[in-house]
Amino acid sequence: MHLGTGFDLRMALICIDNAIEIMIKTYLGLPKRVTGIEGLSRRRMEEISNSFPSLLDGLEEFASEKIIGLELGDIEWFHRIRNQLYHGGNGITVDIKQVESYLEITRILFQNLFEIPLDVEETPHSSLIGNFIKLWAEFEQLLNRKYNEGRFSPIMILIRQLHSENLLDDGEYAILNDIRNFRNQTVHGMAQPTNKEIKKKIEALKEIMDSLE
Repeated sequence: MHLGTGFDLRMALICIDNAIEIMIKTYLGLPKRVTGIEGLSRRRMEEISNSFPSLLDGLEEFASEKIIGLELGDIEWFHRIRNQLYHGGNGITVDIKQVESYLEITRILFQNLFEIPLDVEETPHSSLIGNFIKLWAEFEQLLNRKYNEGRFSPIMILIRQLHSENLLDDGEYAILNDIRNFRNQTVHGMAQPTNKEIKKKIEALKEIMDSLE
């Protein structure tokens, strides 16, 4: 990724995607006394491992608390890009912000699964988008921990709940919807935000997080 050429960015995304698959298989394959997972037989594990989407389904079914702060739809979307790159890479390009976004998602998943940080060298332009995605994950974790007893619920359900309970006013509710749309468009390469725009979203999100702490 740091080399920055079209070829290197494609290879970086493929490697990140392969790492996610290995991480999930490794975690789900650990002994029950390590993970505390109930009902995951060897046969079921083999079924889960047959495809990447079923692997994500298995993670959601047996370890939903480990995906707090993440959206599995993002990972599946990136995996589809990986398949396009792997099977017909000529002419297909990826933006560096997409690769940086997937890398940050991978770091969050690694820490959630194994409870240790994954240190990756940052580049001057990668730290800002990475910090934004990391902060949004911390926001999701805050809501689930403080208002949902640490269980996993989709972020928009929690945001609507807080709004209906008047813990978020109309202005904050609108800002969070805007930030989430901004995040999704950035992660999926539908928007190319400037550093100024990213910093503005980070500041707005921090203000709301401080009010909820």
